[in-house]
Amino acid sequence: MAAEVHTDLSDGVFTVTMAEPDRDNPLSRDTYRALCAALEAADGTEARCLVLEGAGDAFSTGADIESLGTEDEPPTLEERVETIQTHEHRFARELIEHPLPSVAKVDGAAIGDGACFALACDIPLASERARIGFSHARFALSLDCASSYVLPRLVGRGVAMELALTGKIIDGERAAELGLVNHVYPDDEFEQRADELVETLATGAPVAQRQIKRLVRTGYDRDLDEALHDEATSQVVAADTDDYDRAAEALRRGEEPTFEGR
Repeated sequence: MAAEVHTDLSDGVFTVTMAEPDRDNPLSRDTYRALCAALEAADGTEARCLVLEGAGDAFSTGADIESLGTEDEPPTLEERVETIQTHEHRFARELIEHPLPSVAKVDGAAIGDGACFALACDIPLASERARIGFSHARFALSLDCASSYVLPRLVGRGVAMELALTGKIIDGERAAELGLVNHVYPDDEFEQRADELVETLATGAPVAQRQIKRLVRTGYDRDLDEALHDEATSQVVAADTDDYDRAAEALRRGEEPTFEGR
């Protein structure tokens, strides 16, 4: 079965939709290839923000069980590792490292690898009906899709251990309390409230936003001297843009600037 992944570019927002709602948007090897292709397509556009979402009543319920174990001959250990690294791990890496600020719209279930990819986005948002769980251990599996990298950075070692070891599924409100998601919105307001935040990103200064994302994403891996040097370099890059000149002039006039991305 071919993966259903849809893309749309509108008003500076590149939206990637996992679109198999009748199956709660499962993740197969074909899906990972299609998702990676979608991220690559976003690079060639004028998009300023990336949105990842699921169609229907779920974000994604994780691995497509129907597509597993269909090989004619059992692969070797090395082949299995390579397959993981070139599919789900490739998408996780490209999502985390993508230069555009990314938003996950979790309106429904985000389970297993689905939860991993939601939290790999820069700003995860959830509805009250959202359900988030790292259920790998409940299937006798280990963590995957960069969750061992992302999860403790979001919630700390202790909470990360509990969520991963128990596979407990939590609702949107609890996810916000723990810091897994930035905001939880009422179900009937979710799309509107999420789109308001997305619009703020899509109308921001692109060069500055990309520099900010890179600085924050790599902040855990640098010492203070490295961080300060990188900040100084990024500040010079951002200040050497027409958008900065436009913002300074608008501030002097008491107006809101309009950014053009250069």
